[in-house]
Amino acid sequence: MGCVGNVLWFLFGGLELGLSWAAVGVLWCLTIVGIPVGVQCFKIAGMAFFPFGKKVDTSSSAGNTLLNVVWMLFGGLALAVEAFLFGLLLCITIIGIPFGKQCFKIAKLSLMPFGAKIT
Repeated sequence: MGCVGNVLWFLFGGLELGLSWAAVGVLWCLTIVGIPVGVQCFKIAGMAFFPFGKKVDTSSSAGNTLLNVVWMLFGGLALAVEAFLFGLLLCITIIGIPFGKQCFKIAKLSLMPFGAKIT
């Protein structure tokens, strides 16, 4: 379902989520201090455009936790709510459940992107 799923995903919801992540990444990159956050946003935007076949591995450290708290206050919560609501809408139908699961994966990543590795 990887290739077909990604094409359908991109057409019916992935474009909006990916553009949201890219827009937030651009805003973070406008400040010099926010460039590392913006780069992480662009990585996640790539996953938001085409999530099927990608896996998220997480690790935790004190620095990552601090960055995740700051991130949640300044952008992460809005992106998580957006992805969660898209996921709920997609899960209304049986056909949309695999796409809703991808939205929930992105919503979880939206809350804690630092320390996450996308493979």
